[in-house]
Amino acid sequence: MSDLSLSDLGAFVSRDDDGAGRLELLVQGARCAGCMSKIEKGVAALPGVTAGRFNLTTGKLSVTFARGLGDPGLVMRQLESLGYRASLFDPAAARAQEDREGKDLALALGVAAFGAGNAMMFTVPTWAGLFGQELSPATRELMYWLSALVATPCALFAGMTFFRSAWASLKRRQANMDVPISIGVLLTLAVSFSETLQHGAHAYFDAAVTLVFLLLIGRYLDHKLRLRARSAARDLLALQAPVAMRLDEAGREHGVPVGEIAVGDRLAVAPGDRIPVDAELETGVSDIDNAMITGESASVAVGPGDRLHAGALNLSGRLILRASARSEDSTVAAIARLMEAGAQARGAYVRLADKAAALYVPIVHILAVATFLGGWWLGLGPRVALLRAAAVLIVTCPCALGLAVPAVQVTATGRLFRKGILVKSGAALERLAEVDHVVFDKTGVLTEGRPVLVTDVPALIHMAAPLARASRHPLARAVADRAGAGPTAEAVTEVPGMGVEGTIDGRRARLGRASFLGVDQGASGQTELWFGFEGESRFRLAFEDVVRPQAAEAVAALRKLGLSVEIFSGDLAGPVAEVADAVGVDRWRAGMTPIEKAGAVAALKAEGRKVLMIGDGLNDAAALSSAHASMAPGSAVDASQNAADLVFTSGDPLAAPLAIRVARAARVRALENFGFSALYNAIAAPAAVLGLVNPLLAAVAMSGSSLIVTLNALRMAFEGDRR
Repeated sequence: MSDLSLSDLGAFVSRDDDGAGRLELLVQGARCAGCMSKIEKGVAALPGVTAGRFNLTTGKLSVTFARGLGDPGLVMRQLESLGYRASLFDPAAARAQEDREGKDLALALGVAAFGAGNAMMFTVPTWAGLFGQELSPATRELMYWLSALVATPCALFAGMTFFRSAWASLKRRQANMDVPISIGVLLTLAVSFSETLQHGAHAYFDAAVTLVFLLLIGRYLDHKLRLRARSAARDLLALQAPVAMRLDEAGREHGVPVGEIAVGDRLAVAPGDRIPVDAELETGVSDIDNAMITGESASVAVGPGDRLHAGALNLSGRLILRASARSEDSTVAAIARLMEAGAQARGAYVRLADKAAALYVPIVHILAVATFLGGWWLGLGPRVALLRAAAVLIVTCPCALGLAVPAVQVTATGRLFRKGILVKSGAALERLAEVDHVVFDKTGVLTEGRPVLVTDVPALIHMAAPLARASRHPLARAVADRAGAGPTAEAVTEVPGMGVEGTIDGRRARLGRASFLGVDQGASGQTELWFGFEGESRFRLAFEDVVRPQAAEAVAALRKLGLSVEIFSGDLAGPVAEVADAVGVDRWRAGMTPIEKAGAVAALKAEGRKVLMIGDGLNDAAALSSAHASMAPGSAVDASQNAADLVFTSGDPLAAPLAIRVARAARVRALENFGFSALYNAIAAPAAVLGLVNPLLAAVAMSGSSLIVTLNALRMAFEGDRR
């Protein structure tokens, strides 16, 4: 672990005022939910450790020590005994580790491609014998040795990805899909060498390296998809202010990294800046854009005593705040942790092929060993017995089983891509086919996501436009956009949290809240501005977020598929109720924070519901990550798009029922493929045991089964959207 000795680690334990300590480490080598559980349980069992939380997506292990206790060196030794390398956590090192994995896969893929292409160059002439153009034994043997010279090192080097995974699985006394793949590749090479040394007629060096090449394509694409998904939480945290303006005792401002802010520090936030940490407002008034927290575009007026959340945008006035939490404990950080937890839960998803492999692997391998031992015992000799055992493994190679789901997923994702729906992983389709409850965010999904002026009085809009053009407020911009280009008011003064005042054609006028214009207006639950000249009548400008024209049709289509529908929104109850009524949704919740949304999704999951979450804002990212499946429109922020399983570029809510229909059709095709694979193995394996299939016929049969599975998957291209 770097250049530090274990005794030096104590200096890197940060302790709070109560003496509790925390150490952050970068753990390498963890790949699955089982690894995560082993690491957390192993570290938490150490004396002086109160908790150990491992983030599978970033590789960061946070160890919490009890007051005045804790031995960092003991933690390091425990991790090493568990089989994992660890070092002090460094975000740059974590990203470098991800880059290294991708580079290793890309290198292995390139080597396998080189080996497959060049080994085939020597193998193709030997196939000429199938057409009556037999090579002499000496020439055929030379071709096999040349093929071995190219294919063997390429297959062994490129196959290390599968060999390491298979070995790790076997050490846990389990068998994943990489176990039969690894044994099949190694045994194919061994049999090929045996046949070549004994002047046999058939060798399969090209098949071994080609199998590795094809499997590495899927592994590399899966890595790229996971890498993109991991960036969701980082995208969210990147929106926090990196620097905060801290006030000293004399009131002077000093820029400091946001990570150095402590509870109780006084901070200054200028208009246009984001709130750096959760804090309480001491002095100043302003309008705050809480879109990151609530997802709603309407601003909120704040004053002394109000609590503000990290990430909120200060729109108009200078504010003095008192920090109430560190940056790592802020609302944005909490949302990011929820997103990471959701990503970890989804990483534990066990695909159907791996479940089948748990039963398939031991049966096939026991059968192959029994064939070898039984054949030798019956007097066939070790060479013939080995060929029969190899035929059993080759004819039952899990290629068709491994293709059963991916072939369908590739076809289904291509179908959805042509419809403007991007699927980020095959597992997403599996989960999407299982959903039984759909949760929509309101703003930006069921509605257009921006305030639209609905007051249609041209004369009023024309009068208010000069003041609106002088303001950066979203509602004022909507008025200015409707009015178009024109003059701007003079001597404009913006009153933070209230509105703007200025001179229009020699008369003083105001545009802003009702109270700013002296209007006694109760809470209407609607978004509005008021305009009026000094000493004259006041006029109301109303705004609303327009419902998308396809929203009601999408809800009806989802109900036809047997799904229940609900709305989660951070907006006020009035607007949410109006949208719910317009699209035909009976169940809705308003005023929800991001953490409340994620909690509500978790509660539905605890009830046994499989939730599809559809959202577009930063406030939806945690819920998107924790849902059984998730979708985001193409207009969504980066963090939400990265957290979602599917992205529909058009923003049309009808993408949801279409994607579900295709996912359900894909599930049917995948189950058909599994059924065919089971039937094929039930026939082919006994034939190989009885010696009715030699390794060459076994390879042909294995390839044929893979072709049938692929052709069945291609049916998805024509029927997916009709189901």
